[in-house]
Amino acid sequence: MKTKAPKRAGTSTLTVRVPIKLKNRLEGLAKSTSTNRSRLAVEALQSYVDEQEEQLARIDQGIRDARAGRVVPHEEVKRYLQSWGSNRKLPPPECK
Repeated sequence: MKTKAPKRAGTSTLTVRVPIKLKNRLEGLAKSTSTNRSRLAVEALQSYVDEQEEQLARIDQGIRDARAGRVVPHEEVKRYLQSWGSNRKLPPPECK
């Protein structure tokens, strides 16, 4: 009678196709860091998803700010950026 390996609590299997070169690089990294490919892949996916969620949250906040009128006029930002590297750097503009 065969017994199945116990499933890890709170995890699921995800199958993805990756380019062979990427798989080989992942295997090399796993050997160099004495960890396994699966752990490295999970860490990479976690980092990517976190970054994308954070980016989308910042975009949503920017849209809400713009709709609420919390913006800086283009010309003020332009003057500020053009002052960089000069002897008379301007303070950052503030929302009106």
